[in-house]
Amino acid sequence: MTTASNPSVPLDGGPARARKPALSLFWRTFFLLALLLLGSVIAWTQTLLQMEFEPRALQTADQIASVVNLSRAAVMHSDAIARVSLFKTMKDQEHLTIRLREPRDVFETLATTDLNRHVVEQLRSRLGPDTIVASSVNQVQGLWVGFSIDKDRYWLQTERNRFDQPTQETWTVWLLTAAVLSLAGAAGIARLINRPLKDLSQAASRVHEGDFEASTLDETVSTQEIRAVNIGFNRMTRKLAQIEQDRTVMLAGISHDLRTPLARLRLEAEMSVPDAQAREAMVGDIAQLDAIIGKFLDYARPGDMRLVPVSLNNMVETCLEPLRKRSDLDFKLALQDGLMVQADPVELQRALVNLLENAARYGKSEGIELARVDISARYSNDKVLLRLRDHGNGVPPEQLKHLTTPFFRGDSARSAANSTGLGLAIVEQTISRMGGAFDLSNANGGGLCANIVLRRAHGSAALA
Repeated sequence: MTTASNPSVPLDGGPARARKPALSLFWRTFFLLALLLLGSVIAWTQTLLQMEFEPRALQTADQIASVVNLSRAAVMHSDAIARVSLFKTMKDQEHLTIRLREPRDVFETLATTDLNRHVVEQLRSRLGPDTIVASSVNQVQGLWVGFSIDKDRYWLQTERNRFDQPTQETWTVWLLTAAVLSLAGAAGIARLINRPLKDLSQAASRVHEGDFEASTLDETVSTQEIRAVNIGFNRMTRKLAQIEQDRTVMLAGISHDLRTPLARLRLEAEMSVPDAQAREAMVGDIAQLDAIIGKFLDYARPGDMRLVPVSLNNMVETCLEPLRKRSDLDFKLALQDGLMVQADPVELQRALVNLLENAARYGKSEGIELARVDISARYSNDKVLLRLRDHGNGVPPEQLKHLTTPFFRGDSARSAANSTGLGLAIVEQTISRMGGAFDLSNANGGGLCANIVLRRAHGSAALA
């Protein structure tokens, strides 16, 4: 018995196996591109800041020095009466204030940033070493420059924002804008790169499910490499579809080519062989051959099926009904009430019958000709978990993963002449086509466990 369920969530309630966290290819590409672009934005921002530092300091110092020199020249070449009018005009039109510097004036120097320090050095080299640059005088904010004319000392006040560098908020806004655009570009590039891979992955999944018609990829894309991959994939799917069709036709032909002669042989054996024991042996051999042919036909059955709400409780009872009369079988049921699954009733019954036959054949306890089978089922969110366990010898761990391989049979203790090695492969194929999962494991107390996950049906209609 077998399950293709999530390996980190065992169906038998055992401890979960840790899985490494995984990112999709889209998110891996997106994060790598985002890191690259953000790193580039930050690097360019720092480069521009460094390249702007020296020119801005020189430009600011030149502008302030020019204003001071012009103001000094105007003061030097105007008489006392004209200075009053000059100072008023400068204040009204240019927002410049010139007044005498008093010994009791209290001033605060500029904040000690790299740019301010560089500007002050440049001003002192142009205006003289006694030049003072302050951010406030007598608690009046602004850009204050102290300079001398002969023996008189003056303050020149102007607006600080005329020479301020862009604020931190301005740089932050531009940096965030560049980051957002970079992330949007990274998402677009990642989507463009990974879209063909996503299409290929979805097409491969459909091929795995046997849907060859819906797995065709676009052979007219503009990218040469992707077009070549799509063409090759489509050729492969067409070839697989043809092989699948040929296999189905070949195996289905067995019904006509072999079963008719077998039926004739059985009739001749019953009528022509006088020895009752020999007759029963021949009829049994013919029936065994017919059962083997039936397994081949089940395995070759087409994958299309219509899923409807099915009562799992009723289905299990239906499958057990013909087996309850057997003295070598004992069943123990633990089914939650009202279990509804989304399934094809005929295919689900076929899968359960295969599992029960497998348990009856190989699940006998050692020394006891009685096969005890435990059947349990319950809801788990939007899934239904079904578990069938026998109490036989189990299977060597190295053989578990091969039990659902077509035509594989276990060791001699679990092999029989009428076994084709297709029973569990048919179960896995059937459950997978119904959107479920199938897994095999050895029980802790001995025996083999068949774990099945089916989709929960949210309907009241039940088919059995």
